[in-house]
Amino acid sequence: MFTIGELSRRTGLPVKTIRFYSDEGLLPPTERTPAGYRLYDTRALARLELVRTLRELGVGLADVDRVLAHATSVAEVADRHVEVLDEQIRVLRLRRAVLRAVVKRRSEMDEVKLMNRLASMPDEERKRLVDEFWDEVSEGLDVESDFYARMRSAKPELPDDPSPEQVEAWIEFAELVRDPDFRRLIRTMSEQHAEQRAAEEDADSADSYAEVQRAHWCDWSGRAKAALDAGLAPDSAEGRALADDIVRTSLGAGDTDDATFRSALADRFALGNDRRAERYWQLLAVINGWAPIPSGHDAAEWLIAALRASA
Repeated sequence: MFTIGELSRRTGLPVKTIRFYSDEGLLPPTERTPAGYRLYDTRALARLELVRTLRELGVGLADVDRVLAHATSVAEVADRHVEVLDEQIRVLRLRRAVLRAVVKRRSEMDEVKLMNRLASMPDEERKRLVDEFWDEVSEGLDVESDFYARMRSAKPELPDDPSPEQVEAWIEFAELVRDPDFRRLIRTMSEQHAEQRAAEEDADSADSYAEVQRAHWCDWSGRAKAALDAGLAPDSAEGRALADDIVRTSLGAGDTDDATFRSALADRFALGNDRRAERYWQLLAVINGWAPIPSGHDAAEWLIAALRASA
């Protein structure tokens, strides 16, 4: 038989803790001395070791009691607690990432509160934020449905253990899509797209026209970047040749290749070359772990300048 003091020496648990377990019914005494002191046998010692192990693993007293009473198994309790721990670990990792982002950004209290709230958003709420953004910028407009469906299908998927860079990118992304100025910009781009479609004789040709421009954009911007890197001016021969190619591809039924058309085309490209629109996709790439998206802004600026110079 062991006294509480002897149990304490054998297990390393404080006497106060063992007495608490005994008072809670988790460790009933095997018998008592004539003076009323509690005594415990080797089975009680083994029981105490089990209680200690479960408590060290974070199992609550109620579940410990159910295990001891054989109302549930250790495996069943462990399975439930694994789920709880997984969620706790996810939350802790997210908090760690937010705090690291706070350190990096040297954030003030108001920004810290916003960052924490945005970072704690569940996945469904993040996706809903993107859906609401695209709903607002295209509502009531006759836009190319397939293209806009592809745009809205790219959702932020913050991993369970995000890096500080991913958390910071998500916070910036959330701030961007909630920004009224950015929403107005994309809405204006959508309105321009709808007007362009309406100007065509039928929707099929409008879709084809938009697809043709997108199909050629990589080639155009690549040529512009090469010219920019070579130190050529937009009004150079290379700039004029590029501008002519763009105009030939972009001319639709009823269009005339003149200064007005070239200036209007440059204006449309300039609207789409806002750095914030490019930043939208760069941030998504960081959040979702995609390959980095290099900036094409400067090359597009050169291309637009070449169009204007050729007008």
